[in-house]
Amino acid sequence: MLRSISLAVFLAVVPAAAFANSCPTIVAAIDAALPTATLGEADMNKVKELRAQGEKLHAAGDHAGSEAALNQAKSMLGI
Repeated sequence: MLRSISLAVFLAVVPAAAFANSCPTIVAAIDAALPTATLGEADMNKVKELRAQGEKLHAAGDHAGSEAALNQAKSMLGI
């Protein structure tokens, strides 16, 4: 019984930890695309703002919010 409970807890925690690690991967993709991006100044500032917001939310533990902001920046960059 204890083994089953331990396994259930483990299986519930592992996916959450895996998704929490995707934020830095998205930040790295944004950073790689920024130097060659052909956006206007306003859009470039928005992308940088969304990137900073995503990083801040990730540090605060809000991974869903972080990914939303970061994915919006990615879509603006076309990646």
